[in-house]
Amino acid sequence: MSRRQRTGRTDPGWRDFARAFTTWQQGRISRRTFLKAGGAAGASLLLPFRLAATPAATLSTEPWLTIAAVQERLFPSEPDSPGAADVHAAAYLERMMNLPRFPVAEKDFILQGPVWLNELAQQRFTRTFPHLQPARQEQLLQQIARSNAGENWLSVLLAYLFEALLSAPVYGGNPEQAGWRWLQHDPGFPLPAPHNTFDILVKK
Repeated sequence: MSRRQRTGRTDPGWRDFARAFTTWQQGRISRRTFLKAGGAAGASLLLPFRLAATPAATLSTEPWLTIAAVQERLFPSEPDSPGAADVHAAAYLERMMNLPRFPVAEKDFILQGPVWLNELAQQRFTRTFPHLQPARQEQLLQQIARSNAGENWLSVLLAYLFEALLSAPVYGGNPEQAGWRWLQHDPGFPLPAPHNTFDILVKK
């Protein structure tokens, strides 16, 4: 089953997660409460985050410029919490998509999203999505979220974003354990080593 199917509207757990995301976006709950609703561990202490953004080489061309811009709208950086760029969400997604076992249909679906989104951005505002003001970016994301394909695409990006936030840093996200430190999560020991990650283990 693809991630797109696992995060579909028919999954009761995902519906709870989606409702929590909507409420959080409207400012009624904290990010930490939202992540608890999605199944992640939370905590009460907030830490200041000023981490390096996703490596520039990853974001310098399409479709990654648009994917990174969408991720930052879905989960923006704030003074007391990391955002998509801080946890290297785009770099993490790129690495996952380059794994041999990554579903081809899912990869095509993810990469088609920026094409659709930029066509819509050009039609409405004569600019591509990354070059729009945040308010207009929000308008476009709200518009595409009203379609099944758009909602599924945003759901997939959000799922990988949270993987980047919560996974071991060796996989390309969560630099310096940023997500874990923010949530005060104890990952246990030992952590996976570069020569012992799941993508290497499945080849053995």
